[in-house]
Amino acid sequence: MSQQRIPLKLTATRFVRAVRIFMTSDVGRQARLLLFALVALFGGISALNVVNSYVGRYFMTAIAEKQTAEFIRQAILYTGAFAASTIVSVIARLAEERLALLWREFLTRRAIGIYMTNGTFYRVGVRGKLSHPDQRIAEDIKAFTITTLSFVLMLLNSALTILTFSSVLWLISPLLFIAAVVYAAFGSYMTIVLGRPLINLNHDQLDGEAAFRSSLIRVRENAESIVIAGEEQRHANLLLRQFDALAANFRRIIVVNRNVGYFTTGYNWMIQIIPVVIIAPAFFRGDMEFGVITQSAAAFAMLVGAFSFIVRQFNSISNFATVVARISSLLEAVEEAGKASTTDVEVVETEGKLAYEQLTLASPTQETLLKNLSMVVPTDTRLIVAGEGEAAGTALFRATAGIGASGNGRIHRPAREHMRFIAQRPYFAPGTLRQILVPTQRPTEESDDQILALLERLGLARPLTSSDLDEDQDWSSMLSPREQQLIVIASVLITAPSYVVLEKADTIFGHELLAEILRLLADRKIACVNFAEADAPRAGYDAVLEYHADGSWRWIDQGKRP
Repeated sequence: MSQQRIPLKLTATRFVRAVRIFMTSDVGRQARLLLFALVALFGGISALNVVNSYVGRYFMTAIAEKQTAEFIRQAILYTGAFAASTIVSVIARLAEERLALLWREFLTRRAIGIYMTNGTFYRVGVRGKLSHPDQRIAEDIKAFTITTLSFVLMLLNSALTILTFSSVLWLISPLLFIAAVVYAAFGSYMTIVLGRPLINLNHDQLDGEAAFRSSLIRVRENAESIVIAGEEQRHANLLLRQFDALAANFRRIIVVNRNVGYFTTGYNWMIQIIPVVIIAPAFFRGDMEFGVITQSAAAFAMLVGAFSFIVRQFNSISNFATVVARISSLLEAVEEAGKASTTDVEVVETEGKLAYEQLTLASPTQETLLKNLSMVVPTDTRLIVAGEGEAAGTALFRATAGIGASGNGRIHRPAREHMRFIAQRPYFAPGTLRQILVPTQRPTEESDDQILALLERLGLARPLTSSDLDEDQDWSSMLSPREQQLIVIASVLITAPSYVVLEKADTIFGHELLAEILRLLADRKIACVNFAEADAPRAGYDAVLEYHADGSWRWIDQGKRP
């Protein structure tokens, strides 16, 4: 598992930007009110802590001097102070959780909105510059919001503690105050030196965990294919190699945690001894009452704890730095993918027309696949696109669908609601079969009986009833790939777009069923473009677009002219 250097300056910039966007958003007013309430609540907690320190001082002095009446009075005050601290702390915790949830809701909605717009999620995955964006949106945003807010409030609490207890400790003993500052500074420095490798190690661990989980999901999704191919052991070996890498990285984390743990544990134990050692001589001389010892120990612990924020929270801070860096890289990748493509192929939405204008396409190695394609696909036309090799056909299909293509020229096509693209492997989001067959934006007057009859005519072997159409299921896993293709074809026939563009429909449906589908499309006056295999039968089509290895092309009229 490779070590990655996390760009701390960029991470800090992204962090500040994320906070600013949230605070200036439409929920920013509510967020600011919650934040102000938290500041007030933590101020109250800090004040109550000071009160508790003095009540505890007099309480212990009353015990040492055997003053029963004073002991009872201070015990009552102690109980009241603790009750007030409990109430304020619980309310502050509730406000903190509400603000964290509000922030997570905002960031998640914004991230999904950007991620799922204009094919950004596709380009992020294809370019390979971001690993596991799904985990970053689901888990890292959650960790980012909760941990950020927790750290901000802990820093606020530490600052208030320093302000309030510095004066308390200085009044008890200036030497004790100086010792607290020096001791905390030394502890913070040593913790950073010993624990700094954790930041990159935690980053690699999160990525490795996501990759391992993703591999397990792929095995589950392709279980049947793996069993049929007899490749269980191969996939088991792959999973074990990934887990071994995870375990090796975690062992390195354990070593660093051990070193940090040795130091921080001893550091925390010494906090209990140092104030007593400094104050005890004054007590022995009779210069201080006994309660001052307990107050100084508590005040010293509170002040050193506030100054030692890094020592106490270093493991959480290292995890937090990792999460911020991953969120930073998510934003960077999404923004880069969302930028206009560098290709010179322009896709223009034109009402009722699919046409190519001086279109030239090239492979990733800049080999010309198709040169100067200029043609119009007439409405109510069945066109087959085939030729030598498959690279040119695949590139033209992807360019027509609006997926980034290398080349130049212009593609005119109808708006998405008037054009359907059917890839070799469709995907159905969980929902009802009716939602798949009849999208809400394309209502139909077809009755349930007509829909079921159409599915039967297309050869769907699975018997369905009207109730099945409204059953909420994960149809993508329940239906075979062929059945899914038939459902998509049925949806096209029901909603009747102007054009349907198919990818290798001849290999999916076979000649006889494809001929029937072409007839059904013709009956509904839906233009069809099939990007087929080179040797696919050309009967049943009105025209052929034939491409050649040198990038040239030819239109062959079999019934209609462009």
